[in-house]
Amino acid sequence: MAITTTKSLFWKGLRDSLPFLLVASPFGLLFGVLAAEAGLNVLEALAFSLAVFAGAAQFTALQLLQENTPLLIVLISALAVNLRMGMYSASLTPYLGDAPMWQRACAAYMTVDQSYALSIVKFETEPEMTTPQRMAYFFGTTSVIAPSWMIATVIGALVGAQIPASWGLDFVLPLAFLAMIGPMLRTPAHMVACFVAIVTALPATLMPHNLGLIVAGLAGMMAGAQTELWLERKAARHSASQEAAS
Repeated sequence: MAITTTKSLFWKGLRDSLPFLLVASPFGLLFGVLAAEAGLNVLEALAFSLAVFAGAAQFTALQLLQENTPLLIVLISALAVNLRMGMYSASLTPYLGDAPMWQRACAAYMTVDQSYALSIVKFETEPEMTTPQRMAYFFGTTSVIAPSWMIATVIGALVGAQIPASWGLDFVLPLAFLAMIGPMLRTPAHMVACFVAIVTALPATLMPHNLGLIVAGLAGMMAGAQTELWLERKAARHSASQEAAS
């Protein structure tokens, strides 16, 4: 039986997001630990998470600050890492753009990789959903992840260096992104963008201040966009040739 109410869709989104707790919580815990090691107290670590609420950007900024990187590069790097949120918002606009302003503002703040990955698949596979239903599902996906991130940040900042290095929590970050991004590589443009970014990132690690991250991201986006354009032009030429032959 199809789910049609906003309330049930909220709970559906919440249930769908539960598996991500396995990566979001250790991810937040690790950030709290690193924040404590960087000299932030519990309130400062929590304020960092509340203000930014973007794990990868927070890790990037924290690492660069520990390396005494110039503030301008810290800001540029954090913004570059978080640039994908702008693309997420643009991608969700056709589905959530009719919602009230306050809901869109809350959604913009609450958008994380997990909520986007779940929501965009849901919206594309069930185009009959109304805007309130889509918004309910979206907020359902964030209702567990957001608090767990904050709580994990506080716990991590409290326990700090007491967590053994043998736990290997630093593996959580790449594992989380692999789990989210893998199912989203659905088109040739996605795969080209991913491949070019990876190939560029490897030698770019030699660049100072993690600037290779920005270079690899830009290279991947440019390659993906060019691939998309090439495929669209190829399809248009094929369609035109078929019309001419008929």
